[in-house]
Amino acid sequence: MNTKTTPAVPASLPIADALLRSAPLAQLRLRLRDSTDRLEAIRDDLPPALSPHVQPGPVDEDGWSLLAANGAVAAKLRQLQPRLEERLRQRGWTMNTIRIKVQTKR
Repeated sequence: MNTKTTPAVPASLPIADALLRSAPLAQLRLRLRDSTDRLEAIRDDLPPALSPHVQPGPVDEDGWSLLAANGAVAAKLRQLQPRLEERLRQRGWTMNTIRIKVQTKR
């Protein structure tokens, strides 16, 4: 008789717990939250038709990225960029610049 045993699988850890337990992941979580908070801070400065086509991108030492759904959205964001940067400064973020990137489809 051939009996197969299933290899032991370590207990899985919910992602929220992993983020809290790992210093690098906790830092990533903070950056993600910062990026989302920045987008919420400028949301009222975006035209209503444009807002759904903008996503928060990475935050680093050089600034923050906004991800545009297409070239037309990116062009409008570039027109609004000085106002958006000023809004962030008014709300307490110190930063060099907002980078605007077209989000590629994967």
